[in-house]
Amino acid sequence: MEQSHSLTEGKILGSLIRFALPVFLALFLQALYGGVDLLVVGQFAHTEDVSGVSSGSMLMQTVTMIITGLSMGITILVGQRIGARKPEEAGRAVGTGICLFAVFAVILTIVLVFGSGIIAELLHAPREAFDETSIYIRICGAGSIFIVAYNVLGAIFRGIGDSKMPLLTVAIACVLNILGDLLFVAVFHMGTAGAALATAMSQAVSVLVSLLIIRKRALPFRFSRSYIRFNGSIIRTELKLGSPVALQELLVGMSFLIIQTIVNTMGVIPSAGVGVAEKVCTFLMLVPSAYMQSMSAFVAQNIGAGRQDRAKSALGCGIATSVAVGIVMAALAFFFGNLLAAIFSKDPQVIAAAHTYLRAYAIDCLLVSLLFCFTGYYNGCGKTFFVMIQGIVGAFGVRIPFAYLMSQLAGTTLFHIGLATPASSFVQIILCLIMFVHLGKQQKRKGEQLSAIS
Repeated sequence: MEQSHSLTEGKILGSLIRFALPVFLALFLQALYGGVDLLVVGQFAHTEDVSGVSSGSMLMQTVTMIITGLSMGITILVGQRIGARKPEEAGRAVGTGICLFAVFAVILTIVLVFGSGIIAELLHAPREAFDETSIYIRICGAGSIFIVAYNVLGAIFRGIGDSKMPLLTVAIACVLNILGDLLFVAVFHMGTAGAALATAMSQAVSVLVSLLIIRKRALPFRFSRSYIRFNGSIIRTELKLGSPVALQELLVGMSFLIIQTIVNTMGVIPSAGVGVAEKVCTFLMLVPSAYMQSMSAFVAQNIGAGRQDRAKSALGCGIATSVAVGIVMAALAFFFGNLLAAIFSKDPQVIAAAHTYLRAYAIDCLLVSLLFCFTGYYNGCGKTFFVMIQGIVGAFGVRIPFAYLMSQLAGTTLFHIGLATPASSFVQIILCLIMFVHLGKQQKRKGEQLSAIS
């Protein structure tokens, strides 16, 4: 195996940061990739287009989160096989994953392309922005196969400890999307349809170029075309590991979509404002998101190598550095949210609405810095079922009820609705701490039993 792919040796903090940095840059470019649509539309189109892209892109972000969560099964399985020095088993896991996600891509395309109107209705898209929302979903849905392919490629390379290839993939997509948005929206004035078209085309070219690059690279696992087959045992393992994460992402995404739906009933200005705020939040949450993905791969390899102590130390390093950055992000959101929102919209009312929502999100910047490190750690340990449960509790036990209750109060603002997110994160952190103590006691009992036997 190439040394650069090993996360089981060297100083923990240095190894974690070196691995997380390309992941961070990839997420930054991916956030920029998604944010450019709203940025260009906000500057060169109408408020209706901003609302349509806001609702449509939030749905597509949820879809991407689900695919990313499901592909975590590949990351964990490949990482554990690489850590255990079983390159052939890692290759078979990749081949089976390709078949599995090809099926998902076909299903996703059919649902989004032919169900875009129904989905826009379910999102309660404002009447003025209904057509724009539907168009964005339909066009992006037509490129679903490339969304899936990108996430599968990223999952494979994170599993082998290579976070640079996903960075290259998203860099290509980002540049192409920026050029496409400027051409279709700013020059041809295609509005929402132009933004969606730029997104789909950039994903397609990015994946094709990435595949050409991969063919010329040496991989730390054995692979052949015969491995691309439906292996029932591997599929069950990948689904067992990935499904809880995907279900959690689905439910979390649904909770934010429900909040967007609640806000959509308040009018086109609040709808656009929350959409802009969510784009800003994507950038504010980049460091904890990078640590979550990196922690999963880092911990998976070390668990596979029998280095539980190293995996636990990585959690502490991740929390310390992530929270430090979270403090800075919280200050930006609370005090300068209006300046950040102005990047995505030129409408003063939309900017004001977004800043009101961002003041609540400032609290979550601190909490998520801790929460995401824990979820990455538990994913790497293979405790994806617990990750799913705490996600469900947070989304449906706290976030949605809180947002709904706030929306029913007289004189409620987007700040009150926005408080639903940090309230959810706080409860999830409590659950993660309880789980951490439980696993520690469990590990201690096993150590005592082994000592007694010896």
